[in-house]
Amino acid sequence: MSDFVHAHGDWVVPVVLALSFLKSLAFVSLVVPSSIVVAIIVTLMGMSGVQLWPVWVAVTIGAGLGDWVSYAIGWRLKHRVHGIWPFNRHLELMPRGERFFLRWGAMSVVLCRFFSPLRATVPLLCGIFEMPPLIFQLANWISAALWAGLVLAIGAGVLRVFG
Repeated sequence: MSDFVHAHGDWVVPVVLALSFLKSLAFVSLVVPSSIVVAIIVTLMGMSGVQLWPVWVAVTIGAGLGDWVSYAIGWRLKHRVHGIWPFNRHLELMPRGERFFLRWGAMSVVLCRFFSPLRATVPLLCGIFEMPPLIFQLANWISAALWAGLVLAIGAGVLRVFG
């Protein structure tokens, strides 16, 4: 695998962008465990020798776009989203996310980025409850940059220990 990653190192940035997008996208984020995404990003970054900054930018953009799309889905579908899989199968997700959203407001966008069970619901709820787009986007992009930095800091630590 190492030889493959070295030979195709140009693909690391687009791959980590796609992975972080999927990790943040409503519905998909429930079936794509973020710990696996982080492990893949760290592995690809370490094996490819790609510089830190392009990977940080790619992870930030992917995560920010994923939440943006989730927000847009919530804005468009409103409460009809409750009847869509996986929310109709996991009835506790929406009320838990709603309580969190109502308690924390715009800060819920930042906090949910770091808590997996809420990650899929809070951006949707921001759209459903019509959080002003500018407020959502500020919280979204700030939290995406912070999350990307944390992912890469963890990755750097793992690479130092095991690399």
